[in-house]
Amino acid sequence: MTLGDLAARDGVLTPEREAVVERVRALGPALAARSAKYDRDASFPYENWQDLAEAGLLAICIPKSAGGLGADFVGYALASEELGRHCAATGLTFNMHVCTTLLVGQIADDMELDSQDRSALLSRRAELWQGIVEHGRIHSQPFSEGIAAGATEGYATTAVPVDNGYRVSGRKIFASLSGAADIHNVVCVVEGDPRVRLLGVAADSDGLHIEGEWDSLGMRATDSRNLVLEDVFVPAEREWIPTGMFDQAAARWPYFFMTLSFAYLGLMGAIMDATAEYLIGDGETTARRSNPIKQQGWAEMNLIYDRAQALCYRVLAESGVDPEPDAVRRAWSSMVSTMDGAPQLASLALRVCGGRALLRPSRLEQFYRDARCGAAMHPWSMDVCLERLGRAGLFDDATENPV
Repeated sequence: MTLGDLAARDGVLTPEREAVVERVRALGPALAARSAKYDRDASFPYENWQDLAEAGLLAICIPKSAGGLGADFVGYALASEELGRHCAATGLTFNMHVCTTLLVGQIADDMELDSQDRSALLSRRAELWQGIVEHGRIHSQPFSEGIAAGATEGYATTAVPVDNGYRVSGRKIFASLSGAADIHNVVCVVEGDPRVRLLGVAADSDGLHIEGEWDSLGMRATDSRNLVLEDVFVPAEREWIPTGMFDQAAARWPYFFMTLSFAYLGLMGAIMDATAEYLIGDGETTARRSNPIKQQGWAEMNLIYDRAQALCYRVLAESGVDPEPDAVRRAWSSMVSTMDGAPQLASLALRVCGGRALLRPSRLEQFYRDARCGAAMHPWSMDVCLERLGRAGLFDDATENPV
């Protein structure tokens, strides 16, 4: 079943969302053709990003009135799934860019802000949107510091208030787009104030540098090196959202932390495509699809994929501000179904397709390595989601802090 068939059945794929997905689908063959080269070289997919820019997709979640495509959270999720089906690493890096526009846009509109904070938000996000629409600026969103899994705790990156802005110091690990982003949107705290701030640090800022190499098992094209900030000045107008809004959004719009999984769901679709192509072969009666053992493996693969996709679409259909505890639980379940399902699916595909699938440049060999990376990604890693699912329904406080 295709994305369009299932999403339409579930009422998720509206004509407006389908139009955005189609933009991604049209780029698919070119993105997929380059994927193996980026993986082999561990190089950033600049050509893919150029295609995304020319298709207007850098502004996918910017309102049409501001020059964007006007997609909402669900529309982005479906587009991200389609992108992941063609190049999962491009999908992951694209997610880091789009998340900032979602946070200052649809999610911020759902938050409770006083008039002063609302006015500042409108002014600052207009600058952010304009930079993307008119100048093609690329944003990253490096959160991880390796200290704690929570989205609103465990940050050692500090911001010291100074005249007209902040001085920021800290170190972000797994900072995707580290060498490609124009602006790194870092989360940080001010000493004595636990509220999380989101500050846009220009890539050419004095005191900002990138360290280490990126030579990973999978998702090798994400350029996720370490981002080091040493007393970097950030002007006040680059605090994209009001102080404390990030904490409010994390609690009231937890679906925001699902976005990494959409590219992995697309990767699962790519694994299904590649396996079906192998099994069908030339279509003759002696094709591999006639082998009962391979048919059994294919059946198992369909079960894993359909469960993950169906649950994700149910969660998308009910996503929004202030979800009920059961809805948050389903979002955690969706993360596990996708992030654990992807490596299961890839492993089964190797078994079904046999030894030649292990040889580079086999697509399935690359997909297997890429699929292994999702389970550890914070803040909603597999461990975090399973821990919370293990308490949900058994303890009254299990869903009080969804992040």
